Amino acid sequence: MPSRNPAHRLRDIVDNIDAIRLFTANMDSAGFGADQKTVYAVVRALEIISEASRRLPAEVKERHLEVDWIAVAAAGNIYRHEYEGVDLALIWHTVTHDLEALRNIATGELDRLRDRA
Repeated sequence: MPSRNPAHRLRDIVDNIDAIRLFTANMDSAGFGADQKTVYAVVRALEIISEASRRLPAEVKERHLEVDWIAVAAAGNIYRHEYEGVDLALIWHTVTHDLEALRNIATGELDRLRDRA
């Protein structure tokens, strides 16, 4: 049975953002779009981030209204079910502009949980 522990979900978010950083290091948009293995790996990591975000407690999401949690969750559905329409430019924008803030939030929440323990 999957863990309901918020720390595990937050760690999934951080770990998958770190994996995306590794996968896309030293790449530009054109290189990313031309590398099918990297595209597949990044999309899979984004699916996991999306699913982990769905399972975060409401209080975590309420502390971070700057994140469009509905869009994060919905993105996973698009990657899984509307894969033919996935826009690589949008994925690249997510990778280069959106993930750092989400990672900072997740690490901050992990620190908060550790401080409460």
